[in-house]
Amino acid sequence: MPADLDPRLLRAFLAVAEELHFTRAAARLHVAQQVLSRDVRRLERELGTDLFVRTTRQVTPTADGERLVPYAREVLQAQDALLSAFGQARPLLVDLNFPDQVTARRVLYLARELAPQYELMARYESGLTGAAGELLAGRLDASFGRFAGLDPALRAGLDHQPVRYEPMAVVLPEDHRLAALPRVPLAALAGESVYAGAGNPRTPEWTDLARLLFEGRGIEIAPPVPLAVGDEEFRRIMAKTRKPILAVVDFPAMPGTVLRPLIEPVPLSPVSLVWRKGLVHRGFDALRRAAAQLSAEEGWLRKPVDGWFPAIDSSLIRGHN
Repeated sequence: MPADLDPRLLRAFLAVAEELHFTRAAARLHVAQQVLSRDVRRLERELGTDLFVRTTRQVTPTADGERLVPYAREVLQAQDALLSAFGQARPLLVDLNFPDQVTARRVLYLARELAPQYELMARYESGLTGAAGELLAGRLDASFGRFAGLDPALRAGLDHQPVRYEPMAVVLPEDHRLAALPRVPLAALAGESVYAGAGNPRTPEWTDLARLLFEGRGIEIAPPVPLAVGDEEFRRIMAKTRKPILAVVDFPAMPGTVLRPLIEPVPLSPVSLVWRKGLVHRGFDALRRAAAQLSAEEGWLRKPVDGWFPAIDSSLIRGHN
């Protein structure tokens, strides 16, 4: 018998005991099924007993498993109470990048519905790279964006949960030669200079995504423009440049422009929920549940047959699963 038990192992056990299904329990805890199975096996080794009878059709607790259930609940409830007493009642600070970010905003709103007893407050850092330093310093708790686009030194202190593959689009002046098309093939942008945030120190992950997408297609990234703070200034600067803007399909409307989805292939912007490693907050648990629920209900993580995103993103997503 060990001197102490990792509460994570008890949480894994209790999820399986309540769901009676490893896949559902893993989804509930937002971990891979093999990770959950490993934790349950480790707990069984540490306690020196089998906790479940496993067959191809069902999972049922053994007598010792049934006996452990009330103790596990008591320990985890005590842990939750302790965390609440030492700072967990504070607001969870969630960066949405900017006010019109549809994916992040929907996740936050659902999390508030799932856990109304906790305060989840929105912040706007305008880019995951800009938010990453705040996350690591503890001034933010969570953000959204392209995790693979972060510098590896930043990624080392952070963790992520894939949420959505956002289809990408282009914002065009109303009188642009491609504005009449309902959807714009990438090849049609050849020869264009497209704005993708070049020079913005808070969003290099987006410029890098554009670079990888445009590579070999004859599309240039537009040079930096004066850094605009706020939606009104951004729209004013873009109206002056009249450059096409790389965006996503949920990008908010801008006067004098049209938004057109990109096709052939359909480029995707991988969006993850991102947080600093070791974050513990019951409101954060609700945020992760909300992200997983919306991803499943909306099919946000289904990649179209002709979908595209960079190989490095694919590698990090596979590594997360």
